[in-house]
Amino acid sequence: MSVLQTPEKGPVIHDWRPEDPAFWGKSGKQTARRNLWISIPALLLAFAVWMVWSTVIVRLNAIGFSFSTDQLFWLAALPGLSGATLRIFYSFMVPIFGGRRWTALSTASLLLPALWMGFAVQDPATPYSVFVLIALLCGFGGGNFASSMSNISFFYPKAQQGTALGLNAGLGNLGVSVMQFSVPLVISFGVFGFMGGQPQVLADGSSLWLQNAGFIWVPFILAVTVIAWFGMNDLSSARASFSEQAVIFKRKHNWLMCWLYLATFGSFIGFSAAFPLLIKTSFPEVIALKFAFLGPLVGALVRPLGGWLADKLGGAKVTLWNFVLMIAMVFGVLHFLPQGGQGGNFYGFLGMFMLLFITTGVGNGSTFRMIPVIFRTLHEKASRGQKPELREQALKNAGKESAAVLGFSSAMGAFGAFFIPKSFGTSMALTGGPEMAFYMFVGFYLSCIVVTWWWYARKGAATPC
Repeated sequence: MSVLQTPEKGPVIHDWRPEDPAFWGKSGKQTARRNLWISIPALLLAFAVWMVWSTVIVRLNAIGFSFSTDQLFWLAALPGLSGATLRIFYSFMVPIFGGRRWTALSTASLLLPALWMGFAVQDPATPYSVFVLIALLCGFGGGNFASSMSNISFFYPKAQQGTALGLNAGLGNLGVSVMQFSVPLVISFGVFGFMGGQPQVLADGSSLWLQNAGFIWVPFILAVTVIAWFGMNDLSSARASFSEQAVIFKRKHNWLMCWLYLATFGSFIGFSAAFPLLIKTSFPEVIALKFAFLGPLVGALVRPLGGWLADKLGGAKVTLWNFVLMIAMVFGVLHFLPQGGQGGNFYGFLGMFMLLFITTGVGNGSTFRMIPVIFRTLHEKASRGQKPELREQALKNAGKESAAVLGFSSAMGAFGAFFIPKSFGTSMALTGGPEMAFYMFVGFYLSCIVVTWWWYARKGAATPC
């Protein structure tokens, strides 16, 4: 038996009671932490592979390809489309297959797009359609988030879920920034020697190993897959069929939280995908890859803060005011953009975008904290006055439903990775600039303020959280 697993439990745990203080203090906390700290690097790699096209597209034409700006924005957007769609299915996988098994298998699936990308960029004759397929396969990384968050939610008690989910998501989200920081470095030299292939020669005579953008993740994916398989656990108490989980589609609050999460996480991941090319098109004189990693970095780092603030102050209150700040930051970004191709201030633009990324991170944490509280509250109200065993079963049902909603809302939120880059591409094609897209985002954030206030934040709200 692996030393990573406790001998008395093995890979499957049949007795799991995180709300029992004695159980939690004796063994539960240690087990939950181990699963969390293995989940985080697996999720980090998933985000890195999911968003790797945001960096690759900036250099594709420099190595011999001739794709239009709209085609490049499509390559940035397509992983978001496939990743969001896969999340719908991944949302329900953990209760069916088990968290350990699914984490290992879904992490291993990242090998396919990482390897294929590494080979495809080495041949300038590779057709655009092949890059489209690889971009869609990078969506495997996006799908992993839904199952990862669902899995971790089962391990922690209600009072600590905001912080735990914030750590898992926030440090996992760092994969975007880690990728956008490291890829420009590893493509500048032959990391893998002769095994990594020949470099591409640029117009100025310098060399580039763009294949390393895919190959660099392969050894890490293999290592984390093995660690997840032997180090994580499956919880038998989290088992549920798809039909048991599908009840969430009848829950109004599932759809409301999907709307809110599209505004928070959707903005984070969408801006992350579009940011490098947005810098390049708006400020051509700036080397975009020197700055692109900063936005996802700050957004990911503050996500645990959003969960922690929601634990302390209430998720609805934090979320409501965060949307107000998001609108203010969008207007700040607009103020520093070039007007009619003239003027603009890059560092003002960068500073306001950093603040916008911070608000997306805080909102990510606070909205995810709201979900388990909402569903626990609903089931507690419904079981009030019933026998103890029925109340206990109601709490278990609340845990399963909230886990499914965490996964499903993350799927809906991930569509931001498609809509935001595509919105910028469409706005530029129609008007010559990204301003129209930003005004659309403002309108969306206003609708989220209304939803948050009416259902969750106002005095007398039916489901305060």
